Amino acid sequence: MAEKSLRILGAEDIAAVLTYPALVEALREAFRSDITVPPRHHHTVPQPGRAATLLLMPAWRVAGDAAGRFLGCKIVTVFPDNSAVQQPSLQGQYLLMSGATGEPLALMDARALTAWRTAAASALAATFLARQDASHLLMIGAGALAPHLIRAHAAVRPIKRVTLWNRTHSHAVSVAFGLAVAGVDVEIADDLEAAVAAADIVSCATLATTPVLRGGWLRPGTHVDLVGGFTRKMREADNDAVKRARVYVDTRAGALKEAGDIVIPLQRGIIARTNIHGDLFELCAGKAKGRGSDKQITLFKSVGSAIEDLAAAMLVWREVG
Repeated sequence: MAEKSLRILGAEDIAAVLTYPALVEALREAFRSDITVPPRHHHTVPQPGRAATLLLMPAWRVAGDAAGRFLGCKIVTVFPDNSAVQQPSLQGQYLLMSGATGEPLALMDARALTAWRTAAASALAATFLARQDASHLLMIGAGALAPHLIRAHAAVRPIKRVTLWNRTHSHAVSVAFGLAVAGVDVEIADDLEAAVAAADIVSCATLATTPVLRGGWLRPGTHVDLVGGFTRKMREADNDAVKRARVYVDTRAGALKEAGDIVIPLQRGIIARTNIHGDLFELCAGKAKGRGSDKQITLFKSVGSAIEDLAAAMLVWREVG
């Protein structure tokens, strides 16, 4: 029998078949499914400036009929100083294989796949944690994830106003212009404190190592979405934000090990493990309660999980036929 050729799927191929409503539901189903997710390999790679990171993220679903069994692994690097050489900080590929035979099926652009699934995971969390009437989104950070997070949140909540803040004003202008071309009007904030105080959802995607978001700025009813930090030394929100909020994570195993926004407050006794009220597994299975009132401040911290990559890759594979 002749071997099937490996499909090479770039960012445009992925964007052509994915939508945020479909991907959010694919993730919801995945977090309720029998998918195995081993601990990811997380390696520091020394560099002349800030250290780089190598991540290896496998996952598989091998139950059921052969057509629904898949094995996948993402190999990505994060080089924080790549902006100096006009390169994205995150690079990599995702290899999707048959879970029945191990046959390689597709090699997908991991940067694009990661952006889509990361934003969809935040939107999935927002279906449990953001107010039903949340209409004003503040996006902190103007990196590659920002447009995805804006579109993903708008897919699950009635977002009518989008505000963008970034340390480098010109980057914010560039992202806002790109979104405007696509039909999304964005206003740029100069005063971050005032912007936070006015928002219903605050999504933060930066590479900050010291907090940019202060808990004292948050008004009752706000949902906070922390996406950028993926190591124990990275923080986007201060202790007050974590202490004031009802806290949730994407996965307990990942957040308790790798998320500085969770690990540091735990180490300092600001919060206890009992203050983490659920993860996406528990929320999707109905084992954890989400937002309890319109006055609660909720906080979702994600570090990313291979289950999200596999779910997104399986959806892409089904859609490309």
